[in-house]
Amino acid sequence: MLVMGASTQSVLSIVLFASSALPIFIAGLGWGNRAAIIAVATSALLASVMVSPLFALAIGAFTLIPAGWLSHLANLARPASELGGPDNLMAWYPISDILMHLCGLITVALIILGIAIGYGPDLTNSFVEAVGEAIKAPGSEFATDPEALARMQESLDLMKPLLLVMLPLGQGAAWVAMLFAAFYFAVRIVSRSGRALRPREDMPSALRMNRHAIFAFLAGILMMFVGGVPAMIGATICGTFGAGFLMAGFASLHFRTLGKDWRVPALALCYISTIFTLPAIGIMILGLFDTRRTIALTPARTADGKQTPTDINEQN
Repeated sequence: MLVMGASTQSVLSIVLFASSALPIFIAGLGWGNRAAIIAVATSALLASVMVSPLFALAIGAFTLIPAGWLSHLANLARPASELGGPDNLMAWYPISDILMHLCGLITVALIILGIAIGYGPDLTNSFVEAVGEAIKAPGSEFATDPEALARMQESLDLMKPLLLVMLPLGQGAAWVAMLFAAFYFAVRIVSRSGRALRPREDMPSALRMNRHAIFAFLAGILMMFVGGVPAMIGATICGTFGAGFLMAGFASLHFRTLGKDWRVPALALCYISTIFTLPAIGIMILGLFDTRRTIALTPARTADGKQTPTDINEQN
């Protein structure tokens, strides 16, 4: 229902779209795998009946399955003694690995979607040509200015190869960020309700990327120089994993500025500056250099029935 609401042309439609994974996360994080599976199956069935099977497949690949899988990973735990920790504690699946799984899932989903819709030069070129036809149409401000029309046409011709890689890159980055935001808010909601199976962690210290994700990101960059289909796949990888490193970079900034008087204005400036490419790349590089696996350790059960997290860091 949230995805269907997001299809309307309203100002808040992006909020509905971004929060569409929230119910699945809440079901899985609060009630376990069985509830997540039932939630995913019910949502897919309703989407298929109310709209179409293709619509159900799309939200399944981009929302339902990633949310169900991430909630499953978040609930994984094993004795800390298996990792060299104390005997009386449980070790939970690292946030860094959960984020890496999310990047991989969205990459696969976007590749499947691209194959399904026939994404390629023909599709992007037709879109650019449609924009060009609209510019040339009578009544357009460029229609009476041949020089401006010629310059605009040159810009559109240059845009064709750029658009081919920018669309999957931007879509992958946006979707990873939105799904992880839904995961974060679901953790807070379930923790406040008292039903959380996993302890709530401090995201500034816990949210980092696994060092193995660097190799996937590097492979995506190299594939973009090949051209053709590998370039489109490489752009998708760069978008998804780049978003992961960008969020890790912001988390690192939050962690490094703890207790500083200038923390709030500095963080606000960093967030605002990311509308430009170079500052965003700088924060992403910070995430690339600060890879870490933070494992939350909790007692199996305390006397009052609550769990208190204790973090240990494996610095890479």
